[in-house]
Amino acid sequence: RELKSHEQKIVQEGQKVIKDKVKAEMHQAVVEVGTDICADVDEAYTDVATLRKTISGIANDLGFAMGAAGTHPFSHWESQLITDHARYNEIVNELQEAARSNLIFGLHVHVGMESREMANHIANSTRYFLPHIYALSTNSPFWEGRKTGYKSFRTKVFDKFPRTGIPEAFESIEAYDNYVKLLIKTNCIDNAKKIWWDLRVHPFFNTVEFRICDVPMTVDETIAIAALFQAICARIYMLRSKNLNFIQYSRALLNENKWRASRYGVDGYLIDFGKEEEVNTRALIYELLNFVDPVLDQLGSRHRLAHVQKILEGGTGADRQLAVFEQTKNLSSVVEYIQAQYLAGT
Repeated sequence: RELKSHEQKIVQEGQKVIKDKVKAEMHQAVVEVGTDICADVDEAYTDVATLRKTISGIANDLGFAMGAAGTHPFSHWESQLITDHARYNEIVNELQEAARSNLIFGLHVHVGMESREMANHIANSTRYFLPHIYALSTNSPFWEGRKTGYKSFRTKVFDKFPRTGIPEAFESIEAYDNYVKLLIKTNCIDNAKKIWWDLRVHPFFNTVEFRICDVPMTVDETIAIAALFQAICARIYMLRSKNLNFIQYSRALLNENKWRASRYGVDGYLIDFGKEEEVNTRALIYELLNFVDPVLDQLGSRHRLAHVQKILEGGTGADRQLAVFEQTKNLSSVVEYIQAQYLAGT
């Protein structure tokens, strides 16, 4: 049930079948998979389900088992090998223990944009909703064999990296580009991929990349969260076309909600900054679903977003991990549950 460094055997075998959809990550015990560019969430569902089945089959043939969670419940980073790759060696050399201990697993969702200018506008406005969706994705309550008290401890681990968290809003894409140029000029970074914020205008694609979420346990959860990101972008785009914009709240305020989501998941309270009061997180997520409702039929995603209600009623990945632990008092049983959920619904 421990994490195993597989010396990229899974990646090597996977690339024979699904080519560049599977990649190595910094720790050898991690496999990164990515979909093609998808026209809609149904296509994304099929792609994610196929990727999971393919990688799981390869892993099983090699004597491994796959699972998806924001952290491993008990494996320690010191026992894991770093992938021998120039990029990862560079990061480890610069960030030292912060990089070596970064044994965490996240979900990245790209939403395509018509231009980088629009991507910057959408990124500014969607910042407000990041804690809401993060709460839905929480799936890392354990760290190195201990119950952390958090529903998502993953971002607490990642906070050791520079240039993380919810970013400030940029008044224009030129302002963002000038920021990146200054960091490059002053040897802070060599390119914008070393900006590890919870969302970013992608440096090479016309996308907004959402990076805040723990990797979800199941395909249904993964696609529901991706569909919600897409729907928020589409709704903000619709409002933009009517000359309506969101208030841009500061990073300092938004990170208060991020901390609450990390600590309590969907069981806590987030701050409604318009009302200047705490509101039950589940109630705010239901409000969010109502907010995006006008675009769901056009996107063809209503049936996928229906799974959000199942998460709110049945619990997030973190809630389910904790429930298994309370029943069994055994973290190996938690790992077995995570593994069993990997192909659920496929």
